[in-house]
Amino acid sequence: MYQSAVRVTPSRFTPRGQEPLRVALFSGNYNYVRDGANQALNRLVEYLERRGASVRVYSPTSKTPAFAPEGKLVSVPSVSLPGRGEYRLGLGLPSSLRRDLRAFRPHLFHLSAPDWTGSAAQRFAADLGVPIVASLHTRFEKYADFYGARFVRPAIERHLARFYTRSDCVLVPTRAIADEFSAAGLEGKVRQWGRGVDRALFNPARRSAEWRARNAVPRSAVTLLFFGRLVREKGLSDFADVCDRLTARGVAIHPVVVGEGPERRWLERRLPSACLTGHLMGEALGEAIASADIFFNPSTTEAFGNVTLEAMASALPTVSVDVPSGSALLGDGAGVLYPPGDLDAAVVHIARLAAFGDMRARMGQRARQASAAYDWDSASLQVWESYLELLGCGAVVDRASFDLRRSKDIR
Repeated sequence: MYQSAVRVTPSRFTPRGQEPLRVALFSGNYNYVRDGANQALNRLVEYLERRGASVRVYSPTSKTPAFAPEGKLVSVPSVSLPGRGEYRLGLGLPSSLRRDLRAFRPHLFHLSAPDWTGSAAQRFAADLGVPIVASLHTRFEKYADFYGARFVRPAIERHLARFYTRSDCVLVPTRAIADEFSAAGLEGKVRQWGRGVDRALFNPARRSAEWRARNAVPRSAVTLLFFGRLVREKGLSDFADVCDRLTARGVAIHPVVVGEGPERRWLERRLPSACLTGHLMGEALGEAIASADIFFNPSTTEAFGNVTLEAMASALPTVSVDVPSGSALLGDGAGVLYPPGDLDAAVVHIARLAAFGDMRARMGQRARQASAAYDWDSASLQVWESYLELLGCGAVVDRASFDLRRSKDIR
């Protein structure tokens, strides 16, 4: 259980008069492997700097990053994560980074990962008297279930409880998770930070018969899409099991897997009939998603489900496990949910959609319409508003310039 909210200690670095907002952002993976979390963080930094803020990002880095970072990226000492060599584990805040932070004089710390670096940054912020924002991007407590380490889950949950309790504001991606955290003792601290989608890139107009032919999709088959990192916690085993059960029932599905990761070889052996595209970006990614027929998301570890939203924008009907990330997006006929662990129910939903093209079309249209409610600037504005509220100037600030008019309220 989380403890009740503590009183925010105002930052001694808060400006008097007009001065750009300075944010120290901490990430476990800002740009060395592309994923939904760092997509949201980079979008946020671009938005903040567009509004005149200054952001320094502290994260492990790689000699071969997946993409160029937004903001000023400062490398944190790190090592490869055991068993997941593509990811790196930050080793805290050495004295050089503490000096860098003191020179930067941030108005707040934003912690996006509860790792060693995030925890060290949290302690340092408390020493400086700087407000702490934490944001939830994935359900880390569930990861142990996928790596034969369920016995450590209680310890992970205790660490997460302490991490969020010691933060002054906690940003979560859905209303359901906000209610969960509030009920656990964080009421008053929790704010919502949604996500957005590029509806020009993820668009049904990109559907391509040539793409389907190039990837050997049989004309009579319905493509069942898996989209995301090829890692255990995304539900790859459930995806493969459902494909087998559909085939055993005589449902003509053609599995398509868009993404890359350490479980690729396992999936190639486990599901040899699947078309694996590898990692795709830009228009190639939009074309592949729009050219599928049904999106299946079996992941229970998503905090928001960016891939679900991107499939929705591409007008794909979605079958998702019933977790907050799925239920928050797939209301009003935009998709269907099945109970966690009930793969037979998932098979029934997918088989029905495979059999009825008009049902797929209606659900896809509703999904496309529902995706219009999500854009990146609106999502980032939620964070901006939360920052200003935490700094004690939400009601009196010129939000375009961060002009503090009652700086006497902030020491």
